[in-house]
Amino acid sequence: MFAPIPIDDPADPRLAPYTAMRERDLIGREGRFIVEGAVTLRLLLSGASRFATESILLAPERLDSLADAISAVRAPPPVYLAAKAVMSAVAGFPIHRGVLAVGIRGSAPDPVALVAPAPAPALVLGLAGLTNHDNVGGLLRNAAAFGADAVLLDAETCDPLYRKAIRVSAGAALITPFARLPRGADWLGLADALGLVPLALSPGGSETLADLPALPRVLLLLGTEGPGLPGGLMARARTVRIPMAAGFDSLNVATAGAIALHHLARPHLHRARPHLGPPPGG
Repeated sequence: MFAPIPIDDPADPRLAPYTAMRERDLIGREGRFIVEGAVTLRLLLSGASRFATESILLAPERLDSLADAISAVRAPPPVYLAAKAVMSAVAGFPIHRGVLAVGIRGSAPDPVALVAPAPAPALVLGLAGLTNHDNVGGLLRNAAAFGADAVLLDAETCDPLYRKAIRVSAGAALITPFARLPRGADWLGLADALGLVPLALSPGGSETLADLPALPRVLLLLGTEGPGLPGGLMARARTVRIPMAAGFDSLNVATAGAIALHHLARPHLHRARPHLGPPPGG
């Protein structure tokens, strides 16, 4: 059981990790991150998440609906209750859902350790230079939906634990294994070391996605919108495209990633994955 702690002063030091979180999200939170909404909080508290919960901040009217998820944690974190006006004063903008929590990042995983060794099947998503949090969040959600085993990010790709990225991912960023590669890492060398077939998705790809055979171990590489993947990588990679209507060859990268992941996931979709629940609206 847990005992909620009422707080009515926005300056209470126990709420310091939540203070002005809109700005502090941009510069890091000393190993912390913020989640919003009931769905994402439930995922953070679930056994499917590798992240610990430091504290929870709720509007009083949200407590009853979340008490079961909090009580199920072996050692529940502190649960603070504050009116929405207090929460908004702390956060620096209006809080409408009345559900916030602070997560702890913990140690960064080894990218290689996230991928099962051959000959086990593996579907890995690689993000190169993606700096839009909506796209990164959407791709984490797609990866979870289509059973990707891991998402690997280069040094330039933005943080999946940025507050907006978590929200757009519908909480998938909390349960989908991901890891960041060191600066200058060679994607194709990594694929070779892991026994993965690397596929670089591009409108100018030499093969069509639909013509690919079933690939039991694959690394799907996506680049940022506009410039796409680096030219040096494209020159060395096996490139694939999604056929489109004449005169138009552009898709949002998260949409293109969803189509490609769905196609590549066919040999993998029988494997169970955590259920994400409904989109976060509460």
